[in-house]
Amino acid sequence: MSFFNLGFTGRRREDDPRLPPGQRLAHDWPILSAEPTPQLSTDEWEFTIRTESGSVHKWSWDELLAVGVEDVTVDIHCVTHWSKLDMAWRGVPLDRLFADVETEYEYVMAHSYGGYTTNVPLEELLDGQAWIATEAEGEPLDPEHGGPARLLVPHLYFWKSAKWIRGLRMMESDEPGFWEQNGYHLHGDPWTEERYW
Repeated sequence: MSFFNLGFTGRRREDDPRLPPGQRLAHDWPILSAEPTPQLSTDEWEFTIRTESGSVHKWSWDELLAVGVEDVTVDIHCVTHWSKLDMAWRGVPLDRLFADVETEYEYVMAHSYGGYTTNVPLEELLDGQAWIATEAEGEPLDPEHGGPARLLVPHLYFWKSAKWIRGLRMMESDEPGFWEQNGYHLHGDPWTEERYW
């Protein structure tokens, strides 16, 4: 397993009350990855939501954008102690993608191109809390930052915002994904420092 970190500069939490405990302000956007970077074109990319009944809801790149993108400005917090504040994103709200999805299950496993997974309670993805992000800071997402699209769940540690997102699978119980199986917290709230089990 390899990790990539191009470095960042930071300062202590007490300089800004918007920083959760243990975080430092980053002015750049560090690149951290545990797997090789997939090179995906928007022509081959697709996104699915699979329910417990076997129903599959599927969107191509153009179909995803046609659902309706919105601009959001949020703070992001990485478990490795850096935070980036007031970051501009563009993406499709998961509320819109789940509008026609019928499920009784309360948990989701996010799957990425390349095999990465992370678990998230469904309630953490709805009510204006999460997006399929296609742009950051006015530019299409670079592959190193999860492009062409990544999950964006800014109120949780950033490993929950899975890069290279390809789909969500509904789950009956809260099963751990890749990092959770390797010691990261099942939930990942930065304000209570849910970093590790």
